[in-house]
Amino acid sequence: MSSSAVASQPLADRINALEESSTLAMTKKARELAAQGHKVISLSVGEPDFKTPEHICEAAKKAIDEGFHGYSPVAGYPDLRKAIADKLLRDNQIDWKPENIVVSTGAKHSLANTIQVLVNPGDEVVILAPYWVSYSEMVKLAEGTSVIVDGAFENNFKVTPEQLEAAITPRTKVVMYASPNNPTGSVYSRAELEALAAVIEKHNSIYVIADEIYEYINFTDEGHFSMGSIPALKNRVVTVNGVAKGYAMTGWRIGFIAADKWIADGVEKLQGQVTSGTNSIAQKAAVAAYNGPLDASKNMTAAYRRRRDLVVGLLKEIPGFKVNTPDGAFYAFPDVSAYYGKSDGKTAINNSDDFSLWLLNTAYVSTVAGSGFGAPNCIRISTAASDEQLTEAVRRIKEAVATLR
Repeated sequence: MSSSAVASQPLADRINALEESSTLAMTKKARELAAQGHKVISLSVGEPDFKTPEHICEAAKKAIDEGFHGYSPVAGYPDLRKAIADKLLRDNQIDWKPENIVVSTGAKHSLANTIQVLVNPGDEVVILAPYWVSYSEMVKLAEGTSVIVDGAFENNFKVTPEQLEAAITPRTKVVMYASPNNPTGSVYSRAELEALAAVIEKHNSIYVIADEIYEYINFTDEGHFSMGSIPALKNRVVTVNGVAKGYAMTGWRIGFIAADKWIADGVEKLQGQVTSGTNSIAQKAAVAAYNGPLDASKNMTAAYRRRRDLVVGLLKEIPGFKVNTPDGAFYAFPDVSAYYGKSDGKTAINNSDDFSLWLLNTAYVSTVAGSGFGAPNCIRISTAASDEQLTEAVRRIKEAVATLR
C-alpha cells in the first residue's frame, strides 16, 4: 500500500492498537470456506444451538402489539430492572435495588461500560486467565494495563489466592474473572471464590468485575456461587450477566450490571452518551425470561453436560491431547502443544494459531486458537452443536493430526 493511501485512512491509534476478536475472525473464515462448498463443522462460535423458549418469544410479540416502539430509559425499563433485582436475590443472594441495575446491549457491552467507568489511564486490571478474548482489549481501550495471571492446567485452569496476591500492586484497580469460564468451562467453587475474596478484601481500593454469563450452565453439585454475595465485598463487586447463554438469547442483546449506586450511575451516564437505552422489545422478552420458569434452561444444561462427556471422552482418545473436564459452559479446551514443531509435509505447526487454521483448512473443523484467551498451548472447541456434528468433528481432528510428523 502506498504512503498516500495510508495517509488517507487515518484510523485512531486506539483502533489500530486493537486486536480483532479471534472467535469472530475464525467464524468468518469458516463461513467463507462453507460458501466455497466445503462441509465445514463450525465449533468456533460461543452460541447456543437451541431456540429461545416460546414463552419469551410470546412476550416479545405481546410487547410489539402493545406498542413498546419508542426509546427506552437509558438504564432499562423499571420492570426489567426489578426482575433482575429479584433474580439476583433469589438465585445469587445478592441484595440490590432496581436503582443498582443498568441494562445494556449484551453482557459484552456491560463489561465494556464498567471498565470505562472504573479504569483510568495507567490503572492495572488483574485478569484471571484463561480469559475471554475481549477482556484485555477492553482494558486497552480504557488505557489501562492488563496483568494476566495464569491458572494452571493441573489446577483445572484456576488461579490460586497466592497467585492473585503476587499480582496485586499499588496500581491495581480491578480484578476480573469469569465463572463458569469461557474458554475453559472451569467453575470456581464457593470456597475458592471466598479465598480470592479474602485477598481482595485486604486492598480497599480494588474492585471486582465478576462475569457470570454462563451461570446456569453449571454441572457441579454445588452449583453457582457469586462473589457479589460476600458481605465484605458487596460494594466492590460488579456482577455482570445477561440472557444470552442460559436462555439461548444471544441475538436479543440484553445484559446488565449490578453494582453500588455510584458505579451504576457512572455506567448510566456513559451509556446515555453512547447508546442510550437498549432494544425495547428485547427488554420485555427479558422480563419474561427472568420472571419465568427455568425448565428450558435446565434442559439445555443437561444437553450441554451430555455433550461435554461425549467430546471430552473422544478428545482423550487423540494421542498428544491433554484434556480437562469442564464443570460448566459449553466448551472443551484441550492442550495441543504436543503437536507444535510438527508438520504434515506442507504446513508447519508452531503455535495454536497455526493449529486452528490448519484444522480449518485441512479437516474443515473450525475451532479457536488459545492464544487469544491467554492460553497459547490450547484450542477452544464449542460443544454447542449436535452429537452427530461433534462426533464427526473429533473424528476429523483425530484423522488430521495423525498426519503430523
